[in-house]
Amino acid sequence: MVESCDVLVSGTGSFAARIVFDIAATAKKPVEGVIAGRNRERLNWLVTAANARASIFGCPARFRGLEVDLLEPAAPARMIAETEPKVIVQAASVQTSAVIATTGDAWSDLVRKGGLSATAVSQALISSRVAHAITASGRAIALINCSFPDVVNGIITSSGHAVVSGMGNVAILSAVFAGAHQIDRDRIKLLAHYQNLAPFRAKASERAGKPPRVWIDGREIPDVYGEFTDVKLTPEPVIDISGASGVPLVLALAQDDPWEGHAPGPNGLPGGYPVRLRDGALDLDLPPNLPWKEAIAWNSAFEAEKGLVVEPDGTARYTGELHDALRAHSPELARGFHVSDLEAVYKDMQALRERLERR
Repeated sequence: MVESCDVLVSGTGSFAARIVFDIAATAKKPVEGVIAGRNRERLNWLVTAANARASIFGCPARFRGLEVDLLEPAAPARMIAETEPKVIVQAASVQTSAVIATTGDAWSDLVRKGGLSATAVSQALISSRVAHAITASGRAIALINCSFPDVVNGIITSSGHAVVSGMGNVAILSAVFAGAHQIDRDRIKLLAHYQNLAPFRAKASERAGKPPRVWIDGREIPDVYGEFTDVKLTPEPVIDISGASGVPLVLALAQDDPWEGHAPGPNGLPGGYPVRLRDGALDLDLPPNLPWKEAIAWNSAFEAEKGLVVEPDGTARYTGELHDALRAHSPELARGFHVSDLEAVYKDMQALRERLERR
């Protein structure tokens, strides 16, 4: 007999753990959760710890585990069939975001020079498989993709599948800015691409480049770097904020509640935006007098200058420094690809990554 669940979190790494632990500590309505992964010992511990945290905080959340290797071709479909989730939070990846803080090999050097979009194919692999399995199942399952959503969500939608949004990135900045000014989160709205995070990892005196756009109480902040001088992120991924940032949205989707906040890659759009959830649908919730097309164009400009642009027809092309860095190692990969060829491109990209990691 199939035992359905409200939320399925795929992955057992630090990011997935943060999500599960925060669901356990904040749920105000009953939530049935499943944690899916291939590492049995780690999986069992996450289930034990999550249920313990729910008990500590007196929250009505309950978790169980499902052992599954998402790299196996039939695994996503089996995972869905055995759990019948309402929401899938896809947090498993063959390329962790920790690469941004890695040094000492040619692959991390390429990522540092060309940007995280060098990892987009690897980040998209499992998430695209899960999205395909959701479509094939015919079930109304909300997908939250945690793997590089600013770009990967566009790959998913261009492949013909639906994705609600991601976690982190724009939501990191909106949270730290609201926290720094001690204001309620509904008073602040941001447009922010993942590339806007890097300056806030540097010292205030060293910040440069186009900053995020920020509105407080409907007024746009003219000097964002000056306004938030004291805000500084860690060099490595800020999982303590990014993993937590999507939990209110996940719980709202699972419990059919309204919600307002920030999210990257909503409905496959590039970059991050203020959003509103109503009746299970996520829409942009832009500041007054900011046209929808202008907001999307602002976010799109980052990847158009340096990164990976995904066209509506499924063509993905590398641009700027990333294109040049890739071409130095593989002219064929630098030419880009069609999203329908993702599996084959992943094998070539993985071979390049392994070769560069040995250097």
